[in-house]
Amino acid sequence: MLLDFYTKIKLKQFFGLILIAATVALGTYHLIEPNTVLATSVPQTINYTISTDVIANPDRGFWQAEMFFGNGSDTLDTSTYLNEKYTLSRLWIRLDSYRNSDIPETYLTNLNNYFQLVRNAGIKVMPSATYNWDPDIDGRDASLSQVLRHIDQLAPIYESNKDMITAIEAGFIGQWGEWHSSTNGLDTPQNMITIRDALLERFPKDRTILFRYPQQLTSWYPSPLSQLQAFNQSKQARSGHKNDCFLASDDDWGTYLASNNAQWKAYLSQMNRFVIMSGETCNYNPPRSNCPIALQELELMRWTSINYSFEKQVIQSWKNQGCYNEIQNRLGYRLSLSQASFSQDITAGSSSLIQVNLENTGFASPMHIHPVHLLLVDQGGAVIHDQITNNVDVRTWEPGTHSFTANFAPPNTVPAGQYSLVLWLPDNSVNLQNNPSYSIQLANNNIWNSSKGWNTLGNISISRSNPVTSNTALTTSDIPALTLVCGVGSTLG
Repeated sequence: MLLDFYTKIKLKQFFGLILIAATVALGTYHLIEPNTVLATSVPQTINYTISTDVIANPDRGFWQAEMFFGNGSDTLDTSTYLNEKYTLSRLWIRLDSYRNSDIPETYLTNLNNYFQLVRNAGIKVMPSATYNWDPDIDGRDASLSQVLRHIDQLAPIYESNKDMITAIEAGFIGQWGEWHSSTNGLDTPQNMITIRDALLERFPKDRTILFRYPQQLTSWYPSPLSQLQAFNQSKQARSGHKNDCFLASDDDWGTYLASNNAQWKAYLSQMNRFVIMSGETCNYNPPRSNCPIALQELELMRWTSINYSFEKQVIQSWKNQGCYNEIQNRLGYRLSLSQASFSQDITAGSSSLIQVNLENTGFASPMHIHPVHLLLVDQGGAVIHDQITNNVDVRTWEPGTHSFTANFAPPNTVPAGQYSLVLWLPDNSVNLQNNPSYSIQLANNNIWNSSKGWNTLGNISISRSNPVTSNTALTTSDIPALTLVCGVGSTLG
């Protein structure tokens, strides 16, 4: 018996809907809400090879001395920096002619202009003001009031050029500005505190002031700088040490009190986790100045930088004994990737977990902020997505292993295609951010983009979904015709 027309229509719609449901389950149709986040592929782990090359990273390494006289004829020869991959200078600010007067405006203008030479060279400096030099060895300096006035005059120049300054040596007092042999009584405890406070108050608040003797530091701050105090811009958090007679004798020619060597070194080792340690050698003194003890103490005291040209016999002995290259590579920080894990196929608008494992084989941490950026870069070199990892501070990457994770989320506007995933560690200054000379290069093979200052982690493929959303209307024309056998000789359709 044939079914009536109304029943045939209802059965046709019913079985049509069943077929649609089956088709959706099999994947022919994708009924996806417009804002659904799609799952990504399984993360892949990439292993990186370590480079032994000398790397010219900012704010670390061997430094070269430069003299600034302010007479308009000061120049900066960049050949040694380029050839040897040095990035630091101790900049002697010579004030010999102004012991009894203000610094002339022309001098200050010339100093400001000199910082532009530094910027053009792609290096940074550690200014050190002094009123005397060899053969003027009597320690002639200026009165306390004149020193304070000179600090006030130099402060605006340092502040406006602080992106070019790695640290500031205390200077001003006594012979070579090394806080001894003052001819004006500046090296009394009270006068040293007065000058210390002026330096810390007037000079940039995010730069370390390097003082010559640990006895001064321990008298001012009986307990060494702690992790809780680090980087809070307090006086102690900005007070560092320079040792200008490293390895010269058992007490480094009076740098330490011989009876308390271990005490001073323990104090400084803790403090130097968070502030810069710099200086130079001054006396050939084997076996103490030989490679084994030199490496041991550079590591213990967490050295960031040291003079490459003085004392020459010590430096040459390091070359002859085979540790010079190791010292050059390990002064300050030396960061390298070990592994990174991330999905190499991502849907635009989705989130993918990235984990980066790295190691610092240097003597110290990076001492300045370098924001951690993850970049998505297209095949033409354009940055399509820039994501800052706000919970990562490179200053905490002390010697040893470290890792960080980030949810990398390219927006749904990113076109489908092949991209590079890049780790970018630029200088924190907006003036230097896009200058690759001031970005941190990781010590790995085949990842560095020298023209951009980027470290390439690997490749990512971005795809896009083309969803049919739930508000798409289906009409009867979308329902295929059905033939239903109800019995022998009976059909619907």
